[in-house]
Amino acid sequence: MTVTHLAIVMPAYNEAEGIRGFIDEIRDHVAPLAERVSFHIADDRSTDDTAHAFDDVADVDLQTQPENRGHGPTALAAYRLGLAAEPDLLIHVDGDGQFLGTDFARLVSAMESTSADIMHGVRDGRTDPWYRKVLTACVGLLIAAASGRRIPDVNTPLRAYRPAALRTLVDALPANASVPHVHFSLAEARAGFTVRYLRVASIPRRGESQSGTMWGRAAGVRLPPKRLRQFAVAALKEVWMLSLKPSAPLRRITPPVL
Repeated sequence: MTVTHLAIVMPAYNEAEGIRGFIDEIRDHVAPLAERVSFHIADDRSTDDTAHAFDDVADVDLQTQPENRGHGPTALAAYRLGLAAEPDLLIHVDGDGQFLGTDFARLVSAMESTSADIMHGVRDGRTDPWYRKVLTACVGLLIAAASGRRIPDVNTPLRAYRPAALRTLVDALPANASVPHVHFSLAEARAGFTVRYLRVASIPRRGESQSGTMWGRAAGVRLPPKRLRQFAVAALKEVWMLSLKPSAPLRRITPPVL
C-alpha cells in the first residue's frame, strides 16, 4: 500500500443505472494501493434514484446539492467534499462511468512513482459526439495559445491531484464556474505546477439509457444541441473573465510551497 487515504470525487446527475457498478469497479482496483479509499459524490439534484444509490454503502458520501447548477459547479462541489476529507491523494471523475477501473490503479501508481503535483488522464477512443470532440479541440488550441504550450485533452474529467495543489486551484475559482477544468489546465501550465499525462481508455457511458446526463446526450443526435451552443458561448466569456484577461484572478496563481 502506497497511499494512506485516497479520495475519489464525482459530480453526478441521473446516473442511477451505472454509478454503483462504476464505483464498485474503481474500488476493486484501487483498494490494494491505499490504506483507505473514500468516495464523495455531489449529486446535482438528480430526478432518478442517484441520490439513494448508496444509502447502504459506508465508504460513499453522497450529498445532494441545494439546486441544479450544471456540471462545473457540481464538479467544484465534489472537489470540496473530497478536500474536506483530508486525503493525501484525490482523483476526480464524472459519474457517467466512461473510464475503466484498471486505469484508476494506473493513475494512482503513476502519481506515487513521480513527483507530479497533478496528473491528467488523456482519453483514447472517445465515444462522444463529433461536436464535443471538436469543441474540446478548439478549447485546446485556445489554451495552447494562452499558455505557450499544448495541453493534451484540456478538459479531461479524469484527474489526480495532490491536495495542496488542488486547494490552490479550487480556492481561486468562484463556486459557480462552468468550466473549472479548462481554468485548471491553463492555470496549471502558467503557474508551473508539475503536471504529467497518462493515456487512458474512454468507453461509452454506463447504463442502458444514453440520455439524462448533465449534458443531455441522446442517441442519434447529429448536430450540437442548442443548450450546448449556448453553454459554449457563455463558457468562452467566463474563460476570458477568469483566466485570460490581464486582471483575471487565475493569472495570479502560484504553486503552494510545501
